[in-house]
Amino acid sequence: MRQLAIIPHPDVKITLFSWNGKYLIKLEKGPFEQTYKVSELDLTGEEDIHLLLDQEFVQAAVQRFAGMQQDLQAAFDRHGI
Repeated sequence: MRQLAIIPHPDVKITLFSWNGKYLIKLEKGPFEQTYKVSELDLTGEEDIHLLLDQEFVQAAVQRFAGMQQDLQAAFDRHGI
């Protein structure tokens, strides 16, 4: 796996990788990660990744991180951990 770029964003860490004919878009916030795999054949180049990472996409990912946190906390609470 080869790291291609770190894409600056104030809310999440975004890292772009190339691996096995795919772009991997990794978003991180705290202890949580989301990874999206996109075939290199579906894009004309790395610059298309920046188009995909528009405000709507990143905002949805940030909301998903909040849901992930809630799910984890609920599991902790259910089991008294």
